[in-house]
Amino acid sequence: MPTPSMIAGRPPIRLTRGVPAVESFPIAQLSECAQVALAEHGPTVLQYGPARGFQPLRGLIAAEHGVSDTAVLLGHGSLLLQDFCARALLGPGKLAYVEEPSYDRAVTVLRRVGAQVAGIPLQSDGPDVELLERRLRQGERPTLFYIIPDFQNPSGTLLSLAKRQRIVALAAEYDFWIIEDAPYRKLRYRRTDLPTLFQLSPERVFAMSSYSKLISPGLRVGYVVIPEPHVGQLVQMAEATYINASYLNQAIVYQFIQNGWLEPNIASLKALYAPRLDAMLAALDEQMADLASWVRPDGGFFIGMTLNKPIAVEALLAEARNAGLELTDGRGFFANGGGDAFVRLPFCALTPAEIHEGVRRLAGVIRELQS
Repeated sequence: MPTPSMIAGRPPIRLTRGVPAVESFPIAQLSECAQVALAEHGPTVLQYGPARGFQPLRGLIAAEHGVSDTAVLLGHGSLLLQDFCARALLGPGKLAYVEEPSYDRAVTVLRRVGAQVAGIPLQSDGPDVELLERRLRQGERPTLFYIIPDFQNPSGTLLSLAKRQRIVALAAEYDFWIIEDAPYRKLRYRRTDLPTLFQLSPERVFAMSSYSKLISPGLRVGYVVIPEPHVGQLVQMAEATYINASYLNQAIVYQFIQNGWLEPNIASLKALYAPRLDAMLAALDEQMADLASWVRPDGGFFIGMTLNKPIAVEALLAEARNAGLELTDGRGFFANGGGDAFVRLPFCALTPAEIHEGVRRLAGVIRELQS
């Protein structure tokens, strides 16, 4: 296993945040879009505006989802919009379900409004629906279920069609809302799409996504499609919080789409990221087959790995640093404790060579700690 002296002077391999590869940013195209946005919409995008956001972009999103543009709220990325949803729907003591494990920042948002957050354990094809139904029949009454159905963060899991259908049916039967977070849906590298939860039950689902993974996170353009009963409340929250999110950035995204550049950009991202996913899977097969198990995703940014034997997280993080690795504490993805055996492995911002070396180092750390 590498020692600190062996890796001195070399930057660590960061198996931490799921950020896009910097070489993926379409800088020249975005520069052109900004110039056009200012030339054609300058007085609008440089002034205060309605809280819903830049109408032309809302119109494109509304058309994609088959709704009125008044149901679309644009914001500073999707996480702040999730905060609005949590504040609108929840409060102290109210129950929110999440997948277990789930996106750690989403769990923080739900807890911040005083909600009781309960995890539904993930299986290879999504949450344990039998357990979910059993808990509902035993009397639990969640207000919402936060779900990332496509290439879930942090596990990489894809929610199966059968479970999508069952979850929306249970939401209708037991009267809870679904927040569908879909930032990775369009980054599918193999096979074909499944219907969204929103498509299956638009009256019950808050459909949320952003352009962070598809164009650039620095633009901070996210959106939520809101079921009718809550449109006015969320729009008022946005206005009271920041008046309006950046119209200029939203206009840049709109122009990027209008120029016909989004789909080719997504194709370029797939061509860049698919080999990195394959490299991660190959490295895990080679180095970790006797140490852990993992989902084999067809898209997204992450592979979630579960060790066969738990390791003290503090020791794992410390020894990983000594080996020139940065890891995320897996416990943060678990709402109700646990996570000592869980490691999230992002792959999109690393080259195949970095991925192979990072997994090799990680395997060495795990073997040493388990010996």
